[in-house]
Amino acid sequence: MEDHNRLQPSECANMQDIRREIDALDQAVIKLLGRRFHYVLAASKFKTSATSVRAPERFKAMLASRREWAEAEGLDPDAIEKMYSDLVTHFIAEEMKHWKAHPSKP
Repeated sequence: MEDHNRLQPSECANMQDIRREIDALDQAVIKLLGRRFHYVLAASKFKTSATSVRAPERFKAMLASRREWAEAEGLDPDAIEKMYSDLVTHFIAEEMKHWKAHPSKP
């Protein structure tokens, strides 16, 4: 999404403008999440065990950094942590399926 074609919140004249901008942002976020998912699947070729797919320490560290980023943006860190926890838990389950179907060669 290119910002130069988008309205700033203060430039919106009505709810139609607001909704159009929110929809454009959500579409961009979902597109980025799709890209993120492709990286998750690509990572499975470097994993050597189910534990390495789940990567519990990385998961904890990732959630902590997302909390920090949320705070820096003025967002509720608990809400962002829950969103990422749910999303990444789903992605890990998908990565596990992919890893089992395409085991890496030592």
